[in-house]
Amino acid sequence: MSEPGIDAAQVTEDAFLGGALRILQPKEGYRAGVDAVLLAAALPAPGAGTIRVLDIGAGVGVVGLAVARRIPGALVTLVERDAVTAQLARANCERNGLSERVRVIEADLSRPLAELAALNAETETFDCVLANPPYHSEGRGTAAGDATKAAANAMPEGSLARWARFMAAMARPRGAAIVIHKAEALAEVLRALDGRFGALKVLAVHARPTTAATRVLVSGIKSSRGPLQVLPALTLHDAEGGFRPDIEAILRRGAALDMLGRPKGSSG
Repeated sequence: MSEPGIDAAQVTEDAFLGGALRILQPKEGYRAGVDAVLLAAALPAPGAGTIRVLDIGAGVGVVGLAVARRIPGALVTLVERDAVTAQLARANCERNGLSERVRVIEADLSRPLAELAALNAETETFDCVLANPPYHSEGRGTAAGDATKAAANAMPEGSLARWARFMAAMARPRGAAIVIHKAEALAEVLRALDGRFGALKVLAVHARPTTAATRVLVSGIKSSRGPLQVLPALTLHDAEGGFRPDIEAILRRGAALDMLGRPKGSSG
């Protein structure tokens, strides 16, 4: 697990997609898991040809790398602001043999797009923009113990709207956006996307059929005027507490959830 410039004592190597991806993650702080794989699965594979995908707030790259592993024609750009985390993302691209189709751009999305030269040159060119924003607002709850963890878990008030503006700027005409967030943030997510993306689809994710949703996936099409749809709910676990077979297929074998073409393989 030796990687140039990376302290092996500070990271773990974790398997995703049934071992098809081997990912280095910080031992402490934010760690990618089920949410990242669900977000990657929400993007359907095109029938043929390439698809340009932008993963913002990419962390160590799990979402974008899972997309690239699932979809051979995917050309993925990962955007991450933290230098150490971006270094891990680059290492993960290399060690999984995906550097030819996945690249990392170090950029802070709180800055104006005009100041982000590498991204500003590619506005309105991406077929889909994916986002797994920090789930908490700064000033609410207890801050994380270190700066990197705090930045990964919390964002300033109003940042979600800035992320949505950035997603709309980067998506091509009629391009897609897909966001995963905590369920209680649904209203904020819808407000942020409204007027930028239409034909919105909301998929609630429940741990079990009898519990409230903990996550929501929201997709939309740039400049569409299509109506909002609430899709059949997705339930992760069966009565015994294990993952349901359709969820196992997503998490272990890279099956598609396909937010843009659902309902298909839904469970409730």
